[in-house]
This record gives sequence, structure tokens and C-alpha cells, in this order.
Amino acid sequence: MPHKERTTMTITLTDQDKATLRTAAYGAVTLLSAADVSGSPHKVATRGSIALSSATGPVGHVLAERTKDIELDGGSVAELADRVLPALTEAMSLLRRQAPAEADNFRGTVLVAVEAATRAHEAGPGPVVADMIRKITEALDAA
Repeated sequence: MPHKERTTMTITLTDQDKATLRTAAYGAVTLLSAADVSGSPHKVATRGSIALSSATGPVGHVLAERTKDIELDGGSVAELADRVLPALTEAMSLLRRQAPAEADNFRGTVLVAVEAATRAHEAGPGPVVADMIRKITEALDAA
């Protein structure tokens, strides 16, 4: 069987860029968990985080790094959203500038994590979670 060459995409991300990507992705899952009024926020967080840890490519490597730079503290969902939604837009902007394919990969990864997280609801997401999904998608598409 012929040997296939592996092609890897190299993009240059600063530590701050990587922190933004992680805050955006894990923040999206955290927002869904915080907005979950049905009583299963742990399932939401677990399923979403597992999906993020399954990401591939340069984005997957960034999301897999074990760091303490993810800033997701806040006293309310509103405070968390004030940090996460702009981070989603910023992450998409910086990836579109450097590697458009990775921007698509990041967007897809976040949306898969959102879908996985909301599968914690047998009847589908309620109106509060559905609204948060809309806000997350809008932030991803605002760049």
C-alpha cells in the first residue's frame, strides 16, 4: 500500500489566541449548562466537553492542551455570556485571517459540542437553551 503524505496546516497562534479559542469553545458549553433549567447541567457540560475533546486539526490540539487560561467565572449567565459570546466572534475572526479552513473546523467543532450537549434533553432543548444556542450561533457567524 503506498505511503500517503500527511499534510498538516501550520498556523501561528499566540498564547492569548489559544486562550481565546479555549474560552470560546468551552465557554459555549458552559453557557448551555448554565442556561439549562431542566436539571441536567452536568450532563450538558459532560457531553459538550467530550465533543470538544474529540476535535481534530490545529483547533483540536489547542482545545486538548491542559491549561488554566480558560476564564469562565461569573456570577450570572449574563456575565458569562459577556465573556463567551465576544470570544466566539474573536476566535472566528482570528482563524479566518490565518486559516479559513480552521475557522470552519472551529465553528463545526463548537456546533457539534452544542448539539452533543443538548442531547442531554430527551425532548430536545427547552426555550431557554434554544435561545442560548441561537446566541452562540450568531456569535460564531458575526465575524
